[in-house]
Amino acid sequence: MSEPPVRNAGSHRGLVAVVVTGVLVVSGVAVVGVAVTRPDPPPQPPGSAASERITPTAQSPTTQSPTPSVQSVAPLVLPASRPVSIAIPVIRVRAPLLRLGLAADGTMEVPPPGKHYDDAGWYRHSPTPGELGPSVIVGHVDSAKSGPSVFWRLGTLRPKDRVRVTRADGSVAVFVVDDVRVFRKKKFPTELVYGNTDHAALRLITCGGPFDSAGHYRDNVVVRASLVAS
Repeated sequence: MSEPPVRNAGSHRGLVAVVVTGVLVVSGVAVVGVAVTRPDPPPQPPGSAASERITPTAQSPTTQSPTPSVQSVAPLVLPASRPVSIAIPVIRVRAPLLRLGLAADGTMEVPPPGKHYDDAGWYRHSPTPGELGPSVIVGHVDSAKSGPSVFWRLGTLRPKDRVRVTRADGSVAVFVVDDVRVFRKKKFPTELVYGNTDHAALRLITCGGPFDSAGHYRDNVVVRASLVAS
């Protein structure tokens, strides 16, 4: 897959689903993490197994209505501004944000090994946090060398928890968590996660669940959140 050009919010919020659908179809998985042999898996949302059973596949458009947004009546929308850091106080996350695109094989980039492994990354073909549409931020869950990484405790977030994204223009976009769910990578619900929204939305994604037969994480933890303040 060739890398699409960067566009403004009005034209690229729909691009997220198109690009990521291609990424998932090509790769078969949403790769955001590195499996390690650990006796204790990363914390998972309660009832995650049940949410997997009702999740449609990436190839089948979802018929399930998304969780109503707390901003559905009078949505707040911010102008474009590159995100520079993320803070999630309840799980003690504070990290810089890298700018990620597509890798050479057409899959979504993830934070590279080395000094940036514990950083999170914003997918630059999604809206900037606070713009209309789903802004996508990914991060590793752990590594064999260093143990838990930036999104190790992402699965412990609950509705109404707050996520703060500092932007290059000096503003801070404040999001409230709508839901936290676990999806099989091979049945990732592309439209539910990356589809257009009528408000400024945030998607936080990492690996989770048990290991598969190859020793990789089987699932993805997905946090969906809505902008409530700046």
